[in-house]
Amino acid sequence: MVPRIEEAQRTERRRSLVDAARRLLARAGYRSLTVDDVCREAGVSKGAFYTYFEGKHDLLLALLDEEAASVRSLMEDVEREDPSGTQRLRRFARAMLERGEDPGTLQLPADLWAEMSSDPQVRERWRAAMAERRAVLRSWIDRAIEAGELAPLPSNALAAIVLALGDGLMLHHALDPSGFRWTNVRRALDMLLAGAAR
Repeated sequence: MVPRIEEAQRTERRRSLVDAARRLLARAGYRSLTVDDVCREAGVSKGAFYTYFEGKHDLLLALLDEEAASVRSLMEDVEREDPSGTQRLRRFARAMLERGEDPGTLQLPADLWAEMSSDPQVRERWRAAMAERRAVLRSWIDRAIEAGELAPLPSNALAAIVLALGDGLMLHHALDPSGFRWTNVRRALDMLLAGAAR
C-alpha cells in the first residue's frame, strides 16, 4: 500500500504537469507543445513526466478530463445554489463565458476541436462530456418548463444551443480576440433567455 504522503506528492506532481501544460497552451497551443516544454515549465525531469503520462497525447486527454470535471463541479454548484431552472441556465451560461476570459481555458477547446477531426479517442471523450452536460441542462430546462418559468420548447435543442454558444464563442475569440466583448455577449445571452421566459 502506498503511504498517503507519497500519494499526495504524486497527485501534486501530476497536477503541476497539467497546470504547466495549461499555461503553455495559453501561449502557443497544443500543436507546438512539447514534453520538454512541459517539463521545463513544471520544473521536473522528463523521466518524472513519463511516470504520470505515456506521452503528449495522454496529457491532452488528462486536460480534457480535467476540463470535464471542472464543468461538472460548476454544474453541481449551480444546481445546489439556484432553485430556479432559468436562474440555473443563466448562471451556468455566465460562468462558461467567464471561463472564456482565461487564455488557458480558452485555448483548450480550440485545440480539442482541432484534434477531434483526426483522433477518435479525443472525439469520444469530448462527445461523452458534452452529452453529460447536455443532459443536465435539459433537466434544468424541463423543470423550468414544468414550473412555468419557460415557454414550452424542445429542451434538448435549447441545451445544445447553450453549449454550442459557449464553445463557438470560445473558438471565435481564439481566432479573433477583438471580435467581441464578453460583457456584451453576457447581456445578449440574458436577453435571449428572457425571450424564452413565459
